[in-house]
Amino acid sequence: MPEISTKLEGQCRELALLILDVDGVLTDGRLYFGPDGEALKAFHTQDGAAIKMLQSAGIQVALITGRESAMVEQRAAELGIQHLYQGTADKTQALSKLLGKLGIDGRQAAHMGDDLPDLALFNRVGVRFTVPDANPEILARADYCTHAPGGHGAVREVCQLILKAQDRWHQVLAGFDY
Repeated sequence: MPEISTKLEGQCRELALLILDVDGVLTDGRLYFGPDGEALKAFHTQDGAAIKMLQSAGIQVALITGRESAMVEQRAAELGIQHLYQGTADKTQALSKLLGKLGIDGRQAAHMGDDLPDLALFNRVGVRFTVPDANPEILARADYCTHAPGGHGAVREVCQLILKAQDRWHQVLAGFDY
């Protein structure tokens, strides 16, 4: 994993919440349609494992997505993600509700997004993460762009970055008999 700036490392130390977009971040952004018209999505196991690591270290994870999908609901349940907002046309309303529920300030939250609907959240959080094939407007505003593309370990990269910045990485590794 590449080195991060001292400023970004300091911002990551303050994080209590990581908010993820789904399509293009947790997935590669492509939709597959089954024979009955259902939309299928592929999730990377390393991203899921990293989300669990982040949560075990006390950092909340939320999904805020504009699309509605039973597969996303199932994946969130598998990962123990308690904060799921789907079919959200106005992501800022979901963010406000979530921050109020958790009793934290936007500066203690990070958002990982890849497309224009994520701009509003980028303007309201302390740290902004994205993926290499994100919309140019998102890339220009991100504090950090992963090396891995969405759906291929990008979330894992961000989770490890946060855990290392908060000096919790060794605690996580110890759980694997490191």
